[in-house]
Amino acid sequence: MKVLLLSAYAAHSHVSWERSLRAMFPHWQWQVLSLPPRHFSWRVRGNPLYWSLEERVALERDYDLLVATSMVDLATLRGLVPSLARLPTLLYFHENQFDYPQQSVQPSLLEARMVSLYSALAADCLAFNSAYNRDTFLAGVDALLRKLPDRVPGGVVAMLEGKARVLPVPIDPVTGPAHWPGVAGCYPRRPLRLLWSGRFEHDKGGETLWHTLAELERGGLCYELALTGQQFRRSPAVFGRIQAEFASRLVHFGYLPSEADYRALLRGADVLLSTARHEFQGLAVLEAVASGCLPAVPDRQAYPEIYDQRFRYASCPDDPAREGAAAAALVCALAEMRGRGGIAPPDVSAFTLAQLLPRYSELLLELAGPPGQASRRTGRAPG
Repeated sequence: MKVLLLSAYAAHSHVSWERSLRAMFPHWQWQVLSLPPRHFSWRVRGNPLYWSLEERVALERDYDLLVATSMVDLATLRGLVPSLARLPTLLYFHENQFDYPQQSVQPSLLEARMVSLYSALAADCLAFNSAYNRDTFLAGVDALLRKLPDRVPGGVVAMLEGKARVLPVPIDPVTGPAHWPGVAGCYPRRPLRLLWSGRFEHDKGGETLWHTLAELERGGLCYELALTGQQFRRSPAVFGRIQAEFASRLVHFGYLPSEADYRALLRGADVLLSTARHEFQGLAVLEAVASGCLPAVPDRQAYPEIYDQRFRYASCPDDPAREGAAAAALVCALAEMRGRGGIAPPDVSAFTLAQLLPRYSELLLELAGPPGQASRRTGRAPG
């Protein structure tokens, strides 16, 4: 099987997914073209211009299947490179631009939304990493089409829904030694080890995190805190406040470039706290839970699909103080149960590569069809 994989905005979760695909099918021939995860608006609109001219030789090779992320402007690219239009194509959605908490200073997402709509129409099959992702995309398309002035064809959403599937990004079981750069020992004879992992950006709920920590201080919980994630020049100021005001609790703050060090930190933590306002699967939480952490997540997004109610706190994204109080109450409850040994992490084995392999295999082989079929469609001899 010869597969062309296009990733127009190769963020961490996209790279993880790509590696998983290649690990699941190591005997297939993979041609991967990817672009760095920066300059979002240009990446989404400019990828067909760049690839069609700079990577045309690679694009026009003989393939059995095309797999692209939803950041790829598939409709335009297929027009510029006609041979791609003959390939069976899977469009994979790590996220969708219809369900994103925008800031007032951000440019409109209308163009990105239209790109994803046209790409979805051009693809043979759509795969989403969660039902939440699928449902918000379809609802967003429906809402957008209802706003358009005229000549809007009927049945668009039903057509997209008919070729949509839910297929999560696989997680790699976290193995190896545990390391926590704080007090040694077993809880509760040492402080609770609280981990927060996410980009230091507005959509990851920094204000809720601050209020959660303030509530934990008022409640007297003995804990240590590790905050991991990418930092940016324009990261919200609240993260700097957290670093300053909770310095006595912090054992780590910022990005961990070593994957081995990050995995060791996961294995050493007790509770993984998420305050995210934008999460379509939550790979960081899944990886932490697979390593033995208890999750404390908001009751929204994809989390209700994955975690039992006892691991979810009330969702109040427009009231960070109220939400922080709910998150702190859950962290304290989990800490008490952890101390008594009365709770185990939820089972997330369904998200492992081994468990998802049959589903990926069935879908990709069904799309590609019998060996040589793509060559017959293009009129070229098999390579």
